[in-house]
Amino acid sequence: MAEVNVSLDAELVVEVMVLAGIGSPQDAVEAVVRDYIARGHRTETRTGFTDRKLREAASRPEEPQG
Repeated sequence: MAEVNVSLDAELVVEVMVLAGIGSPQDAVEAVVRDYIARGHRTETRTGFTDRKLREAASRPEEPQG
């Protein structure tokens, strides 16, 4: 798996660690990202919208008007 290095405000990471009860900064940030992705999937499931459907709709040429 590829890894990405990012710089984050230490206070943000510490707050996530405290709120989530996670002792490692790496694990805390990974937990936030995984939660964000899972939340997006749940929203897609409930609404029926997916990024794919939105991309397909945006890429379709507009029909002539008038």
